[in-house]
Amino acid sequence: METPKIFESEYRFCLILWENEPIKSPLLAKLCEQQLGWKTSTTYTVIKRLSDRGVLKNENTIVTSLVSKDEVQAWEIDELVEKKFEGSLPAFIAAFTRRQKLSGKEIDEIQRMIDRMREGEEQ
Repeated sequence: METPKIFESEYRFCLILWENEPIKSPLLAKLCEQQLGWKTSTTYTVIKRLSDRGVLKNENTIVTSLVSKDEVQAWEIDELVEKKFEGSLPAFIAAFTRRQKLSGKEIDEIQRMIDRMREGEEQ
């Protein structure tokens, strides 16, 4: 199943959900009011919309996600690389590193990821 598209305001809502789930919808509405400035009706509209798209479920006023933060982030990155860099991960990384300084620690971490991927290919 493909991860459903989550728009920016919905993503900010999901961040609150992921941090607090499972959560009763009235408490979620209160948190959205405090953190996003949303009216209760806005929160319930987003809950319904995301429920209809398979992002979350709302059973007996308990809201839980059906899609993880990692899944959403991975889908967004895949879409970005496909749309803006013609599917080329090296082109994306080149563009990112031209504008963003990486620390030695970050470079080492990335190298470890590459090494783990390479080891996985050889097994």
